[in-house]
Amino acid sequence: MQGRTVLITGSAKGLGRRTAMELGAKGCNVVLNYKTSEAEALRLCAEISDLGVGCAAVQADISQPDDVERLGAEAERLFGGVDILVNNAGPFIRERRVFAEYDREDIVGLLHGNLLGAMLLDHRLLPGMRERRWGRIVHFGFGRAMEGRAWPHRAVYAAAKTGLVSFTKTLAVEEAEYGITVNMVCPGDIRGENKEKSISEVIGVPDDESPRGRPGTGEDVARVITFLCLPQSDFLTGNIIDVTGGLDPIRPSIKR
Repeated sequence: MQGRTVLITGSAKGLGRRTAMELGAKGCNVVLNYKTSEAEALRLCAEISDLGVGCAAVQADISQPDDVERLGAEAERLFGGVDILVNNAGPFIRERRVFAEYDREDIVGLLHGNLLGAMLLDHRLLPGMRERRWGRIVHFGFGRAMEGRAWPHRAVYAAAKTGLVSFTKTLAVEEAEYGITVNMVCPGDIRGENKEKSISEVIGVPDDESPRGRPGTGEDVARVITFLCLPQSDFLTGNIIDVTGGLDPIRPSIKR
């Protein structure tokens, strides 16, 4: 992985942060992206630079098409091209609401941030990957996204991510001949500080909701992403991979 460049959206905190550290440790130059968390992004950039690789942070809102174009152009300029794209960023409204209660702005923001933004950034960076005949694209979904099930109170988010499932599979087929793989990683309900923790930090910590019995961590997700990005993983493409500990995040009934 030495000398490869990775762009990770929404990487100042959480799962994106942990993924950035993992790929930086593998020798990748890292382009971080943040929307408002500048201080966190700059601190992380300093940590990754200490690993002996290049690192830069670029502000951009993935739900805004002009920002997506600017982010892609700047990421390519910084290190001469982007080899790996991890589309981690994606707005999520934790408050439970039926679709009729969503504001128009929330609907547009969720669709743009979770589907259109990822598609546009892929589109912006694909020409360079094709030219080099090597690339890795990783999208983020949610547990069991490939089933396209009803998810009450999450209608817009679920629609965007299940649309991204189809796009992931299609793009994987279209780009395979250019040495580009496209996969989706679907984290379980990993919350708060656990998004940045290692597996060793949660061993022995009980989680009654998880069939595995422990909470999920950022390392669980980042390890899968890192594996998909390895040169030897070129035969793995078009996959939707759950990293959930067996948890089904979708409840079959609506309760208020």
